[in-house]
Amino acid sequence: MAWLATAGAGVALVGAASVVISGWLIDGVERVNGDRQTASERSVLGDYFGAVSAVFSGLALLLLVTTLLFQQRELQLQRRELALQREELVASRSELRRSAAADLRGLHVQLTQMQMDDPSLTEVWNDFPGQPHSVIKQHLYANLTYSHLLLAFQWGDRSEDDLLREARDIVRSPAFRRYWAASRSLKASLPPDSDEGRMFRLFERAIAETGGGDPSGPGAGAGSGAGAGA
Repeated sequence: MAWLATAGAGVALVGAASVVISGWLIDGVERVNGDRQTASERSVLGDYFGAVSAVFSGLALLLLVTTLLFQQRELQLQRRELALQREELVASRSELRRSAAADLRGLHVQLTQMQMDDPSLTEVWNDFPGQPHSVIKQHLYANLTYSHLLLAFQWGDRSEDDLLREARDIVRSPAFRRYWAASRSLKASLPPDSDEGRMFRLFERAIAETGGGDPSGPGAGAGSGAGAGA
């Protein structure tokens, strides 16, 4: 318990020293400024200056609040500008993807056209083996038509109702039915939540509504490859 007594004695000593030093300071201030009455009068005068100081402090606070409001408004404008820049970037990226898709689509059409014009090329890329060239050309053209509608659907140029009306007209063609039977298994394996999967279900609905039932018929086959699934 010795340390506790020592600490108490230290605190008492510091307190006594503070009282003594405060007395010396007060006595020194009185000697410099006059008696207690003079010090009291000067204290009242200091209070007046204190009121003025409070006014200036209020003005400073008002200026500070105004500055913060302007900064907040500037930050809001900067956020809006950044949001607009972000939207423009997304739109630009979307346009670039559309342009790339269009270029890829043009290349696919070119390759298909070459295959339709030259029967020997079917030995390189043929999703409908064992079929005569006239039937292969019909399948390739039907695939181009289907791919065109799919691209329009992906780009939002046609709604599902519009595509369903066009699909009803297309599936009435026996040649398109044969193409559908030849490529149906591949299209049915596509993810159902993808655009291709939704397009497949839409054409299946069109076939069912036009009384098509099972679209199998002459020329039906497995149909596996880039041409049948495009």
